[in-house]
Amino acid sequence: MAEATQAPPVDPRGRSRPHPLAPAVPGVDGQRHLVYELELLNATRSPARLESLEVRDGTRPERVLASFTGPELLPRLRTLGNSAAADPVIPFDQARLVLINLSLPPGGPLPARLLHRLKVSGSTGPAPGKAGPVSYDAAPIAIEPQLFVLGPPLGGKGWVAINGCCRSDVGHRSTGLPIDGRLAFAQRFAIDWMRLDGQGRLANGDLSKVGSYPSFGAEVIAVADGTVVDVRNDLPEQVPPNLPAPSAVSLATVLGNHVILQVGPEAYAVYAHLQPGSVRVRAGERVRRGQPLGLLGNSGNSSAPHLHFHLMRGPSLGSDGLPYVIDQFQLAGQIPEAQADAFYGFKGAWNQTLLPTPAPRANQFPLFFSVLDFPTTPAP
Repeated sequence: MAEATQAPPVDPRGRSRPHPLAPAVPGVDGQRHLVYELELLNATRSPARLESLEVRDGTRPERVLASFTGPELLPRLRTLGNSAAADPVIPFDQARLVLINLSLPPGGPLPARLLHRLKVSGSTGPAPGKAGPVSYDAAPIAIEPQLFVLGPPLGGKGWVAINGCCRSDVGHRSTGLPIDGRLAFAQRFAIDWMRLDGQGRLANGDLSKVGSYPSFGAEVIAVADGTVVDVRNDLPEQVPPNLPAPSAVSLATVLGNHVILQVGPEAYAVYAHLQPGSVRVRAGERVRRGQPLGLLGNSGNSSAPHLHFHLMRGPSLGSDGLPYVIDQFQLAGQIPEAQADAFYGFKGAWNQTLLPTPAPRANQFPLFFSVLDFPTTPAP
C-alpha cells in the first residue's frame, strides 16, 4: 500500500476530543483496557472501503498495539444511528464509527498517545476516479494518566456485572447519544448490577413481580465523598420482564429515579433505576463514601430490577464515559458469555460458575459477566 500524497479518502476524528483519551483501566482479567471511538468521514465523491485499521504507539509508531481487519474489523463498525454496519464501505458524504477496545498485557509502560494507520480502497484524490489503495497515519490521541479509584456501589455477595465492558456489541458500549450537538458515549464503562440468590438464580417466581428478583430493594451507597447534583424520586416501577415502550422513554425519564454525585472536578457517578420514594439525599447535599443513597428498583428504561452505574465527565448523559477501578472486592466467578441467552432469559442457576473460594481483588474494573462479592460493611 502506498502512502497517501493527497487528501485521504477517509478523515478520522477521535471521539474523545476535546479531552484526552481516558486512561487504560486494569480489568479482572489481568489486562489493561483502552476504550474509545473514532468517527470516519468520507469526504470524497467515491465510496471508500476500509480494509484495515492499526492502533500504534504514538511515541514509537513502529510499535503496533492492535490490528483490525476483515472479520475483526466489521463488528466494530457502526452507523451514526447506533446500528451495526452491513459492510466496511463508507459511501460518499457518510460516516462510520469504529468502536475500539484494546486489551494490553500487564507490565511495561503504556503509551502516552496513540496513532492510527488506516488502509483504504478509495479515490486517491478529491475528484471521482478509479479506486486505489491508500495508507496513511491519522487521529493522534493523547492518553490521560489519572484513573479514578472508587468504592463499591453496593454491599453483599453475588453481584453480576451485566452489559459491561468491553464488547462492541453490548448495549452500553455501542450506544452513542446525540446530545447538545455531539455524539456522546457516556456509558462506555456502564454496568448493570443484578444479584444472584443463594441458589444462583437471578429471579425466582413470577417474573412480572419486582419482588421475584433478589436485586430488588438492595441499598445503593456512595462510591466516594461527593456532592449530590441531581435527583429524581417520583417515577413508578416498570412491570418486568419487558422494557417500556420506546415512546414512553425520554431523556428526562431514561434513568428513572436516580442520583448523580459529583465525586471529582470532572467526575460524576450515576445511579439509575431506583425505587420511587426511596432516594434519601437531595441536590446540593454533601455525602460520605458508603452513605446510603436509595434502594435498587425498576424505574425508567428498565426491564428488570437492577442498578445501572457509570462514571462520566459531566453531569449529563451528553458527557464522555470514564473508566474507574473499585478498590476492594472479591472475584466470585464468571458467567460464560456463550450462555448469555439463558442468563438474560432468567433461566437456570449459576452457582456452578462460581469459584470455590472467592479471590480478593484490589483496584480493578469488573468486566462483562464478572460475579463480585462486595464488603457487607463498606470502608469509610
